[in-house]
Amino acid sequence: MKAADGMGGTEENQQPGGRPTSKDVARLAGVSHTAVSFVFNGRAEGNLSPATQERIRQAAARLGYRPDPVARGLRRRRTAVIGLVTDEIATSPFAGRLLRGAMETAWDSEHLVLTVDSGGDPAKEDAAVAELLDRRVDGIIYAAMSLRRVRVPEGLRRTHSVLANCVPEDDSLPAVIPAERAGGRTAARLLLDEGHRRVAMVGGQDDMAFTDRLRGFRDALRAEGITVPKEWVVRSGGEISSGYEGALRVLDGVAADRRPTGIFCYNDRVAAGVLHAATRLGIAVPENLSVVGYDDQEHMAAYLTPALTTVALPHRAMGEAATRLLLDSIDTGRTPPATVRRLACPVISRASVGPAPSR
Repeated sequence: MKAADGMGGTEENQQPGGRPTSKDVARLAGVSHTAVSFVFNGRAEGNLSPATQERIRQAAARLGYRPDPVARGLRRRRTAVIGLVTDEIATSPFAGRLLRGAMETAWDSEHLVLTVDSGGDPAKEDAAVAELLDRRVDGIIYAAMSLRRVRVPEGLRRTHSVLANCVPEDDSLPAVIPAERAGGRTAARLLLDEGHRRVAMVGGQDDMAFTDRLRGFRDALRAEGITVPKEWVVRSGGEISSGYEGALRVLDGVAADRRPTGIFCYNDRVAAGVLHAATRLGIAVPENLSVVGYDDQEHMAAYLTPALTTVALPHRAMGEAATRLLLDSIDTGRTPPATVRRLACPVISRASVGPAPSR
């Protein structure tokens, strides 16, 4: 018996399992099968009137029709899936931001993201890339937990590939990373603009992020004719204890008119340690000491006392930018130049920075 809504014959033409087909949509909309294909393959403009396009979309919505991604992929020789291989990003407090940026950007372009975390094991990274290539993904993003130079996993050069939050050891692939040196300059300006001239940097280790942040910090101070004393650059590590110990080294037992009035911290965990040390020493923040963090770590920076002014790492923007770069490469079929794109690190102003004390 034919359906009363004009869908005559629909049932016998549906795919197994009752999934409606493009022929069903054409029949309900009263158009040709080609017209339906034009709408769902992005070729409707100039070929179909807006009214016809709308009628086709309404028919598709009524039937619950969605284009078959496998068939469409075969026509385009694509799978509409990109791979995302990470080192230890699943353990990073910033992982969610980068992943969300990548996934939402891919989704907007009708792509899915297949994610594999290697746990930092090079053999697993090579195996993950090989598995993704076997699954015919359209391209691969390799993302790192922390900014560093990385060994390019075996097989990554066999497809469209982009690196995020890392750069290749051999400079062979495009990369999207934070503008760390500019971020260091930004942190210094937060203090300089409040009149601070005695400033220190606490925390950090021998990595790319620390080196670039310190360079930028010194750039801004040098422009104002200020040199940071050697003993006020304390490379004490990246944890809360590192900030606490580093702050004691530059603050404890030093007269108020001879100690730093501003401290730039390697990251927000270090800043938490600095704030703890200041409390122990009876130094009020920001009245007598201003503190600038780095990272804008979720569930932490905004909840310190006082709430931390910090320079944010653009993890979400990195995920978005790396995915756009990869999708552009896939669409054009051209490999982008192996250049490094640096994204701005924005300021998140809170309560830990104030005017320099008058003494």
